[in-house]
Amino acid sequence: MSFRDLRGWLQEVEKIGELEVAKGAHWDIELGTITELVHRQRNRPAVIFDEIPGYPKGHRVLVNTLGTNDRMALTWGLPMGLSTMELKEAIRQKYKSLAPIKPTLVSNGPVMENVMNGRQVDLFKFPTPKWHEHDGGRYIGTGSVDITMDPEENWVNLGTYRVMIMDKNHVGFYISPGKHGRIQRGKYMSENKPVPVAVSCGHDPVIFLVGATEFPYGISEYEYAGAIKGQPVEVIKGPVTGLPIPADAELVLEGFVMPGETRMEGPFGEWTGYYASDTRPEPVIEVKAIYHRNNPIILGSPPSKPPCEQTFFRAIFRSILVEDELAKAGIPDVTGVWCHEAGGARLFTVVGIKQRYPGHAKQAAMIAAFCHAGGYLGRYVVVVDDDIDVADIQEVLWAMCTRVDPVQDIEIVKDCWSGPLDPIIPVGEKGLSSRAIINACRPIKWIDSFPRVVGASPELVAKTVAKWKDLIYGK
Repeated sequence: MSFRDLRGWLQEVEKIGELEVAKGAHWDIELGTITELVHRQRNRPAVIFDEIPGYPKGHRVLVNTLGTNDRMALTWGLPMGLSTMELKEAIRQKYKSLAPIKPTLVSNGPVMENVMNGRQVDLFKFPTPKWHEHDGGRYIGTGSVDITMDPEENWVNLGTYRVMIMDKNHVGFYISPGKHGRIQRGKYMSENKPVPVAVSCGHDPVIFLVGATEFPYGISEYEYAGAIKGQPVEVIKGPVTGLPIPADAELVLEGFVMPGETRMEGPFGEWTGYYASDTRPEPVIEVKAIYHRNNPIILGSPPSKPPCEQTFFRAIFRSILVEDELAKAGIPDVTGVWCHEAGGARLFTVVGIKQRYPGHAKQAAMIAAFCHAGGYLGRYVVVVDDDIDVADIQEVLWAMCTRVDPVQDIEIVKDCWSGPLDPIIPVGEKGLSSRAIINACRPIKWIDSFPRVVGASPELVAKTVAKWKDLIYGK
């Protein structure tokens, strides 16, 4: 891979002309509003904010890291110039061949250039944005990873969960129910023990990518990051918690969550496009130490109303993970999966199959709806025939409109895995939701006599385009 850390990645992005520097944007809403407007547009550059009012020059915030195909390809170590579906296939092939690589423990690294301990700790020394107009505070953790270790099984989890600054040495520790970090945290708290936590707030985008994605339980995301990079991630043993922190990180917080100690957290504009989780008591991390490089860079990836940067890169990789879990479950002839951006890459999943037997479509739908990659906060799973492009919402809606008998082909499954971010669930009832399973395939019982689709055959299309390309597509 051509880069080692975030700064090396930025150099490569600058070479391909996809980096812009913005000077003078204020941390209080202005920076966040610029970010929202930029990352809602496809193919906009990554933006690094510098000379933020009230902070030293060089204390920076980076946003829209993974907002284009080429920057995603760079991060995965793949060729550039691919279409979205070509990129998805290239990532899928690489993911299939990944062999986890354990991190390497080193004695020192750039993250230790500056150390704050005890009373020196002051989170307000960094230009943390207030991202959205109605947020309850400043969120230093949006492109971050929370690093925890299972106290029983001793494996390390990296999860991207929101982190709100409470005061100069406390941050919020919100995690949705069912997430690996929440499970690990709960084990400590059930024993009334402090929870050791490290929060990396700026790092190699590969680390953010793995932290923001559902990998299998029991294997550290560090190992998947190493597999993507083709070399071990170098980590340092945290002086306070003993947790492994990225040696090349820009900014790391280290501390403990004390059992029973909570503070009001939120609201925060979330990936559903709503303030659905409102404000409620959440555990807090007492920050015992801060480590940072000279001129640190906060990596920001705030969610907003879909589609946005987050839904783009998550749609690609979550689609791959759902497809992988369908394969592991033995579902044959899956022709494609796409977790649509309009649903935040979670709420609207489409699976394409070549129907082989009665019940094939429902089987595929159920696995896609309840596997780990697709299970959290889902809403609709649609299964279509192999003549439908799963990523083309117009084709999917056409299939739903013409191949679905609502009485026969839509099923509702109750008591499914949801969470506080679900906007349609009343505040006092959050945690469970329902799913609609939609079979938009031609009925298997009479598929051979189902009406023929209007349109030229692929062979006729190719022949016609070869002769009339300029007329059809323009010169």
